[in-house]
Order: sequence, then C-alpha cells, then structure tokens
Amino acid sequence: SLRALQALEDGLKRADADPSVKAVMICGENGKFSAGADIRGFSVPKRQGIALGPIISLIERSEKPVVAAIEGIALGGGLEVALGCHYRIAHVKAQMGLPEVTIGLLPGAEGTQRLPRLIGVPAALDIITTGRHIPATEALKLGLVDEVVEENTVEAAICLAKKV
Repeated sequence: SLRALQALEDGLKRADADPSVKAVMICGENGKFSAGADIRGFSVPKRQGIALGPIISLIERSEKPVVAAIEGIALGGGLEVALGCHYRIAHVKAQMGLPEVTIGLLPGAEGTQRLPRLIGVPAALDIITTGRHIPATEALKLGLVDEVVEENTVEAAICLAKKV
C-alpha cells in the first residue's frame, strides 16, 4: 500500500539520519513478510511519486546494515524488498518467489537484476520465469537467505544485526 511504502521510506531515512541507530531490521506483521503489491493498483496512475524501486535502492544504499526477517511469505515486491537488504533471515516455513510472471508481468522493482547477482543466473532465471514459491531451506542452499531459523525470526534478525 502507499501507506506501507511511505512508512518504510520514512523509517529508513530516520534510521540513516540517527547516529544512535546502528542497524535496521525490516519485518512484516502477523507472521507474513510481504505478499507484494496489490495488482489492482497497477491500473491506477502513479501516485504521489512513491514507488517501490527507489525505496529498495534506499535500503541497498544504507550505510547501516539492513536485515530482513522473513516470515510467512515474501512474494513479488516483498521479495524485492528483501533482496535490497544486506542480510536475510527466514523462518523455516517461509516461502519466497516472484510470481508476477504467472499473470504475464515481470518483477518491476529490479528483482530481475538483484536476484541473479545474489544466486547466479541459472537459479534466478528459474525463479523469475516459473513464478514458483521457494521454501526457506532451498533459499538457504541457493544463497537467497543467509540463515534459516525455527524460532523467532525477528529476534534472530536483531541478533545478526548486532553482530554485523
């Protein structure tokens, strides 16, 4: 939603400007990281200059470590947000993917560039062109996430952020 995008952008800017903040952790609510964009909004003209791509670039450019705590699902733009983070921790039951292709769209927030850089072209092409959901254990083997946990993902992300 526009509200979520604005909150993410504002939070990142505040964290970057605050010298007492040493790292940032991004998580979702209610056991889900993010299901991505609401496709009903694709037919609406661009509003208020808020777009996901520049916000992900802001995450990527942060001088402070940014850790994604992935629970539930990270699909489409949600996975693209996680790809912009410096580190990713996923709950063992998490699922990730870029399902846009199943409705005839390509990922629109540079996931097609970030994913191959992270896991290599062959694996990225499979994920991008099939739209399949990747379980956390496979994501770990591919290098898509840095760690898989069975307990509190948010706490694990905070611990990693403190380490780095």
